[in-house]
Amino acid sequence: MSAQTVSKLSRKLDCLVKAFHQAVLKDEWAYLFLDGVSLRVRRPKGRKRVQMLVAYGVRQDGSRQLLAFLRSPGESHAAWEGFLNNLYTRGLTGKNLLLVVTDGCPGLAAALQTVYPRVKHQRCWVHKMRTILEKVRKRDYEAVKKGAQAIYRAQSGSKAEQAFRKFRDRWRAIYASMVKQLERDLPELLTFFDFPKHLWRKLRVTNVIERCFVEVRRRTRPMVCFVNVASGDRSIYAIFNGLNENREWENRTLRLFTQAA
Repeated sequence: MSAQTVSKLSRKLDCLVKAFHQAVLKDEWAYLFLDGVSLRVRRPKGRKRVQMLVAYGVRQDGSRQLLAFLRSPGESHAAWEGFLNNLYTRGLTGKNLLLVVTDGCPGLAAALQTVYPRVKHQRCWVHKMRTILEKVRKRDYEAVKKGAQAIYRAQSGSKAEQAFRKFRDRWRAIYASMVKQLERDLPELLTFFDFPKHLWRKLRVTNVIERCFVEVRRRTRPMVCFVNVASGDRSIYAIFNGLNENREWENRTLRLFTQAA
């Protein structure tokens, strides 16, 4: 392609990106998954990592859509609050939201209390398990992992609390800080028990949005890094728009969520 053609296509994509960011959102989403993906961008002082904050919604009928993304230097309280406020002002006021699922980022948790304070919050167990196990000694690794898994694999919320108490009694003398942090986070780690049992495996993790990030990384890996922030926005928009228009997404709803409707 000629430089003129590339420039023309870039301008057209910039208009589409702007329209995507400003599009009105219907307040029809029952489940909201929030997470961030890290990308490398070329800046004057060298390559720098930027964070893309992403929102993924699921309706009561099981249909889903990537709703928004925002380039950010990090995942601070202010960054997430700005992102959530943008969703709110565009129409997602949360009247029909049943649950917000996040990776456990403290800044995001604090922002949710400001923008969607009445919506239940579930923290991702995959991310929590990484935090639990990252400082565990090799000799204790499997036992700690099994004990933590027993909490979220319990058959009810009350049994999960029993499993936690057993975990706490065994490990707090050795890993006091880890156990204390788990106890602090426990209410938001067990929220999924308030929902139909067949949804528990879907709602206790951010896997649905992580699968989208797999596609982002697959498509952007050959680029090594983006030449500027605008090129990053164009590429992410193109990938997300492609996923939203994917016939598989249109024709195959998430059936577990349909059963819960």
